[in-house]
Amino acid sequence: MSLEPRLEEWQRKTEASVAKRPERKNDFPNHSDISISRLYTTKDVPATDESYLAKLGFPGEYPYTRGIQPTMYRGRFWTMRQYAGFGSAEETNRRFRYLLEQGQTGLSTAFDLPTQIGYDADHAMSRGEVGKVGVSISSIHDMETLLQDIPLDKVSTSMTINAPAAVLLAMYLVVAEKQGVPWNQVSGTIQNDILKEYVARGTYIFPPKPSMRLITDIFDFCSREVPNWNTISISGYHIREAGSTAVQELAFTLSNAIAYVDAAQKAGLQVDDFAPRLSFFFNAHNDFFEEIAKFRAARRMWARIMKERFGAKNSKSMQLRFHTQTAGSTLTAQQPDNNVVRVTVQAMAAVLGGTQSLHTNSKDEALALPTESSARLALRTQQILANESGLTDTIDPLGGSYYVEALTDAVEERAWEYINYIDHLGGAVAAIEQGYMQQEIHRAAYDTQQAIERGEQVVVGVNQFTTASDESSELLRVDPEIGQKQALRLATLRSQRPLQAHKAALQKLRETAVGEGNLMPAIIDAVRAYATIGEICDVLRDEFGEYRPSVF
Repeated sequence: MSLEPRLEEWQRKTEASVAKRPERKNDFPNHSDISISRLYTTKDVPATDESYLAKLGFPGEYPYTRGIQPTMYRGRFWTMRQYAGFGSAEETNRRFRYLLEQGQTGLSTAFDLPTQIGYDADHAMSRGEVGKVGVSISSIHDMETLLQDIPLDKVSTSMTINAPAAVLLAMYLVVAEKQGVPWNQVSGTIQNDILKEYVARGTYIFPPKPSMRLITDIFDFCSREVPNWNTISISGYHIREAGSTAVQELAFTLSNAIAYVDAAQKAGLQVDDFAPRLSFFFNAHNDFFEEIAKFRAARRMWARIMKERFGAKNSKSMQLRFHTQTAGSTLTAQQPDNNVVRVTVQAMAAVLGGTQSLHTNSKDEALALPTESSARLALRTQQILANESGLTDTIDPLGGSYYVEALTDAVEERAWEYINYIDHLGGAVAAIEQGYMQQEIHRAAYDTQQAIERGEQVVVGVNQFTTASDESSELLRVDPEIGQKQALRLATLRSQRPLQAHKAALQKLRETAVGEGNLMPAIIDAVRAYATIGEICDVLRDEFGEYRPSVF
């Protein structure tokens, strides 16, 4: 007997059984509203040699569904890159060196809000925010302190910075100069993804057009001067944290990526000159299989976009490399030890999805910045998965699962629908200006909150399985005097720097901003002349203006 009649027979018998003993729900949609079937078989995933080669292929080969490297974690594990940053540069440097001593393999830097929006620590807008959600960096002195005793030719550094990314990159390169490390030996990533700031996060400075110019200038500069630097990390993470579904996260991230490649080509760059250094940043949420499917679909879609839409020839241009962070928005202040379990599930999804680097959140992050011990436990979670779980011994171990392959197809299909509609609106920038992505994310976030409040979506320890009181634990507190200390340091810097060189460097930056030259050399010269992040961004604010969003 063939499969189809046997399957129909099984379904009839099962329906009869369900009539007597109903399932938990009538329907099992996931968060992206993809209805999950009771059972998946080969009927859901046709398995001819042709379809396998077209949709899955082999690891390290187009369309990269099964991974971008031929041996994946059998060669080496992903980079364990814990996101860290708080208070002063000295405090964060101590945390960096502690995490490296504990086996972390890359650095990831969180900056405070004043740094993220290009204000010095002593600016009136910075009051009360210095060092709160990340490290405070105003000058080259701060960056030197942040990276003290860290060999920049051996450690790659990710910096989560967007609007003033060019300034922080310039500071990093000048510190490398001072360490005697050639720029072609420096490796790392700047997030540099301004479109998602307009969509989901809000730490923008300039309007879209000059922001895109800064980004393409970085693409161009690094392709020639800093070849191992990832010039952008196109982020779905913050889109998801704002409340999107997995499908929206994927679709909006790829739409933004298309806009960056479009802008770079219009600026005259050749796609294969810059595309190999594009990277991505995704969220790992709670729905284990949906997340794995999302990562696999992302690789396949990006490969096709680069080959078919942009005509890339270099295989590196088609490979979607991504960092993953576990979902901060899923952590709960209630019963915080439960967060260790959530993070473990999410980290497993990232690993099974083929991530290149991973941050695992600390259990106390719904309450405060992580303590040293909770950060260590989060790192140990990755180390246990890498070394003890067996997840890493074969490539794409869930590939071929009827469910995972069918779900990968479904996620991809839904994501293409969004991308095609965004193209119809005129592309990502036009869609953002019309508020389309923002409205879709708000709708998804509202639906999720309603489902939680109705009890349809269970959050353990919050709307079910609650306890009368939660255990207390030690929390990290940022030095309340840090704002004053940083202001004193800036006053000293301003009194000691060579005034003529400083003035000339800022004037050169202004002239470049008004003209059409690449901004990076002028920004680097301003950093060498001890200009602060606020002073550099003020010059650009004067010439570019500031973005004021419409209300949707």
